[in-house]
Amino acid sequence: MIRHAGDETRMIMTLLQVALGGAIGAAARFLVVTGTTRAFGTGFPVGTLAVNVAGSLVMGMLAALLLGPKAHPAAPFLITGILGGFTTFSAFSLDALRLMEDGRFGTAALYVVLSVVLSLGACAAGLMMMRGTLT
Repeated sequence: MIRHAGDETRMIMTLLQVALGGAIGAAARFLVVTGTTRAFGTGFPVGTLAVNVAGSLVMGMLAALLLGPKAHPAAPFLITGILGGFTTFSAFSLDALRLMEDGRFGTAALYVVLSVVLSLGACAAGLMMMRGTLT
């Protein structure tokens, strides 16, 4: 494989953009969740719901604007970084919709079901494993 001298530099710069965007997105998520919890209480996870819905809306908007045959240079910072730090649910939403747009409805349904069921199961398993080791 032939490597070009600028490839590593571009990768490092992209990684730094993603990291910076991730920090911004995570801080924004913290502020939204904290603010909505203060406003609405803890009876329902309004903050997480708001973050997931807003992140998915913005993901759709940015995907339409920045992704295509040649991705916009700001895409890693905005989409992977900020939105990835804000909510990975937006990435899940975009992946599922892209499968549907490609006419792969069965694959999209399988992806949605597996993502939800396996993620919930993995979270439950992690809780059980750690609770077992902590008690």
